[in-house]
Amino acid sequence: MHPLELFKYCPKCGSSHFEIHNEKSKHCADCGFTYYFNSSAATVAFILNRNHELLVCRRGKEPAKGTLDLSGGFIDMYETGEEGVKREVKEETGLEVIQTTYLFSLPNTYLYSGFLVHTLDLFFLCQVADDTRLKAMDDVADSFWLPLDQIDPEKFGLDSVREGVKRFLSMPQFRKD
Repeated sequence: MHPLELFKYCPKCGSSHFEIHNEKSKHCADCGFTYYFNSSAATVAFILNRNHELLVCRRGKEPAKGTLDLSGGFIDMYETGEEGVKREVKEETGLEVIQTTYLFSLPNTYLYSGFLVHTLDLFFLCQVADDTRLKAMDDVADSFWLPLDQIDPEKFGLDSVREGVKRFLSMPQFRKD
């Protein structure tokens, strides 16, 4: 089912005459409002410690509970990608990000409360102030440092993160061979 099928009423006027306009939008026949269904922005952090090990988290909640993940999450309104990744890393690991470098983006879908959210995941290489103060918090069950040559992308539960880890490990400066 397309996510727009879940929206039955116009969010502007409340009319039930909220009809499919095209594959990306619905249009209200009463007030003329057109709603475009766009991806939500999210962040993902690649953090390396002084031993060139990657910070890996274990998901504490669904979707993909118990699988490997990287720190990150949804960007809040009025927040930049850089601010969002810094906040998410702090909330999930207690680490303070002092520098961010944008690497790439990947589309994803994320099942949240039974609703399939389409996301655009922004991947950042992050440097932290002190990598010894690591603590699993928020929706993270565990967090730990893993040597790059021991990382198996197939153990990451979210599609975009799995693909992002593969891409990261294939970058010349991070290649594990």
